[in-house]
Amino acid sequence: MRVLVVEDDRQVAEYIRRALEEEGHSAVVCFDGAAGLKAAQSSRFDIIVLDIMMPFINGLELTKRLRLEQNYTPVLLLTARDAPEDIVRGLDAGADDYLVKPFSFDVLLARLKARTRSFSSSPRSKLQYGDLSMDLTATEVRRGSQVLSLSKTEFALLESLLSAGGRVVSRERLIEQVWGDKEVSDNNLEVFIRFLRTKVDLPGHPQIIQTKRGVGYYLGERT
Repeated sequence: MRVLVVEDDRQVAEYIRRALEEEGHSAVVCFDGAAGLKAAQSSRFDIIVLDIMMPFINGLELTKRLRLEQNYTPVLLLTARDAPEDIVRGLDAGADDYLVKPFSFDVLLARLKARTRSFSSSPRSKLQYGDLSMDLTATEVRRGSQVLSLSKTEFALLESLLSAGGRVVSRERLIEQVWGDKEVSDNNLEVFIRFLRTKVDLPGHPQIIQTKRGVGYYLGERT
């Protein structure tokens, strides 16, 4: 992986850089949002790790600017706050995932690998359930004729649900398939499912993402 790390805490930034390089990855480090934006605009990265609270341009604004520029490099936000409203703001800005400080490097690395994993290993190039379809080659999702704009995390969640063909996918299985990280909590998963629902369950269409209370999620009619 080639990783852009934008973090104003130099000790944290250097810790991430050294650990990534020890694992055989490369990292470019910036210490403020303005420098991070310039680096993201001028070079290609596999993923960007952003602190939220930074000088000049914060992580949320930086993410919004990248998305407006049609830069869809996966973004993982680092935050010292885990309140649902803070998490939702990050996802709404266009981030693909988030990690709450303090964190272990093993957890960070698992998240980075999950967000940069290719979807091409799927034996099928297209998945469909009702009027919801996914083209794995083009990484495109449609509900009817409308193209849906999903983050990589949302895409991976929906791929897991579509692959199950209407069967219930347990919370544990979803976390394993999407994050590869056992430390992801049920609350993390619920936030992303809620966000996915707002994009998939469009007005005028029946709700398709259902909850099997205490077990997991599935595609289909409410039972």
